[in-house]
This record gives sequence, structure tokens and C-alpha cells, in this order.
Amino acid sequence: MSIKYIVHLANYSDGILYVLAFLLFVALAVIIDRFWTLRSTILRGKSVIHTAAELATLRQAEFAKLLQASKNLPEAVLIDTAMRHHGGVSQDALSNRLDESIMLIAPSLDRRLWVLDTVVTLAPLLGLFGTIVGMFHAFNVLAQPGHAPAEVTAGVADALVATAFGLFIAMLGLTGFNALSNQVRLIVHQLDLLKMMIVNRTDGAPVMSASNAARPASATHLATA
Repeated sequence: MSIKYIVHLANYSDGILYVLAFLLFVALAVIIDRFWTLRSTILRGKSVIHTAAELATLRQAEFAKLLQASKNLPEAVLIDTAMRHHGGVSQDALSNRLDESIMLIAPSLDRRLWVLDTVVTLAPLLGLFGTIVGMFHAFNVLAQPGHAPAEVTAGVADALVATAFGLFIAMLGLTGFNALSNQVRLIVHQLDLLKMMIVNRTDGAPVMSASNAARPASATHLATA
């Protein structure tokens, strides 16, 4: 297929193929970018979870090591939340605050996936529109004197290229969207698992009440004396 013929097909659809080519480029860019980022996040997150699973308890020193290992990962938000509230709130309150952190992180995990969702819906419609425009050109040959039937059938074949291209882009985008959505689901599962590990491994930690936290050291000394 020569460049000249590709230009002919694009012109036959009144430029719709150019728009479809742009959608293909956008879809590939999103798939490659998000796949690389999410895959790296999953692999590094597994390492953090394995490290946490090997610890019997989690205290400030362990949290500091995990926080260093989870730098630039969603898990770092959970570990930082646990560090700030560990020993100062009850287990139920800590669990709720970790859930809150997960809900704050979740929207950033599937960013730009809406682009793929849009491409999957838009590409077949644009392809069909390009085919309809091409049909106009094909049947317009019938109005010209001395037309040949082969010109009409060849024009119809050229017009159908737009629909085929749109369907191809939609199938590619749908495959990428489902794969990336599954990766997001795995990351959210890792965050839920880490949250459970934090709660289970900080169970039994002393909780500092507000009244005790506000009492000066001298008052505490006198009370014990």
C-alpha cells in the first residue's frame, strides 16, 4: 500500500482517516504511558508488601524503613498516615483514616483512562461516518456520463476502509483499557492488603488519650508519686 493510495483513501473520506490516525496515536500513547507506570507501581508495591509481611510488628522505626522503600508509590501515603496516627488513635480510627487515604489515592491511579474509553466509543462512529461520506463519492460516479460499474464498486471498497480502521482502533483501545483497568484493580488490592497489614501489626499499641497528651511531665510524675 503506497503513500499515494493512503492519501487517496483519506481524501475519499473527506479527512476522516486523518482524525482516526490521530485517535490511534493518542490511544497508543496512553496505553504505553499508563502501562509502564502502573506496571512499575505494581512490582515496587509487591516488594513493599513482602517487606511488611516479614515484620511481626510495625512501630515508628519500621514505618520509616517502609516509607523510604515506598518513595513515590501510593503505599507511601498509607505508611505516612500510619506513622502520624500510630499510637495516638484507636485501631478503628486508624483503619478509617487509612481507608480515607486509599479513597484519596484511587482517582489518581486511573487518570487518562477516560481517554481510552472515549476513543473506544468514538473511533467506530467516526469510521462509519467516513464510510458514509465515501459512499457519497462512490455513488456520485453514477451521475456522471460514461461511468463504469467498476468505478462504483471500487469506490465502495475504498469507503469501507474507514469503518475497518475505526473498528481496529476500537478493538485496540478496548484491549488496552481492560488491561489497564485490571492493573488499577491490582494496585487498589495492594493498598487494601497493606492497610490490613498495618492495622494487624499495630494491634495492641498503646493509645495516648487526649487528656494524657495534654498533661505536662511534672503533673504525670506527681500523679505517679
